[in-house]
Amino acid sequence: MDKLVSDQAEGLRRLLARGGARVIAVTGASAGVGSTTVVVNLAAALAQQGKDVLVIDECVGEKSVSAMLGGLRGAGNFSAVMRGEMPVDFAAARHALGFSVLAASRNNREGHTEAEFSVLLGGSADIVLIDAQLDAQGHLSPFATQAHDVMIVTRVSAQAITDAYVRMKRLHYAHAIAQFRVLANHVQSARDAHVAFANFAGVAGRYLAVTLEAAGCIAADTRMARALELSRCVVDAFPSTPAARDFRQLAAELQYWPMRPAMSSQTPSRAPAAVTAAHHADQPSAQHA
Repeated sequence: MDKLVSDQAEGLRRLLARGGARVIAVTGASAGVGSTTVVVNLAAALAQQGKDVLVIDECVGEKSVSAMLGGLRGAGNFSAVMRGEMPVDFAAARHALGFSVLAASRNNREGHTEAEFSVLLGGSADIVLIDAQLDAQGHLSPFATQAHDVMIVTRVSAQAITDAYVRMKRLHYAHAIAQFRVLANHVQSARDAHVAFANFAGVAGRYLAVTLEAAGCIAADTRMARALELSRCVVDAFPSTPAARDFRQLAAELQYWPMRPAMSSQTPSRAPAAVTAAHHADQPSAQHA
């Protein structure tokens, strides 16, 4: 078993060395900002552009990716992949929109090493999107630390940006993440979103010494809710709407993001004492963001 895991890990390193699967962990600044909806629509938009996409659904439940898509509740067989009984391409459930989904509950993820998790990235997918579930301390799962990018979904409001700052601070000190992607969701004005991001990036650089990269913004669109009622995504159900166009633009630009090393291959997590100190460090008020 040890040799199998070692071979899988080496295979992943070779795959990434030749520009293999891009892995992106997506999480919301706070509950209700729409991170799962972003994952579903982004996966659909990428599939429309010819990409083989695998969604890892960590946030299982009534509002998960699997549940949102109706017939994919409890999608795939994560346990079989981890036991080495089934390749990930066969274990994942294939959606009619052209991407695959594999549900990975917290219970099923426990007890596995980072090397074992790497087998999930050894399939045919060009892009792996992780709908990341953070633990009680606001940290990523061991599997999500395989990601090359962490994308924070937020909204353009003082409270939402403050929440995003707190989330980034915890992730930064837990995993030594030096750069985040930020996606503004449900925006009324693209200009306001750009101004808010510029201010936010300045605050994050000054107080956390992290770099923020704009992932773009998604327009507020009433048909997003209607698509959810239909167990569909707006990219598929209402392709001509502003939100659908924004998701397609995000999908196109994402493919040209610089490929960074996976977080798990970089600096080890900082000590708990450092996290505690960071939690009590001076924090800028929302008005600065």
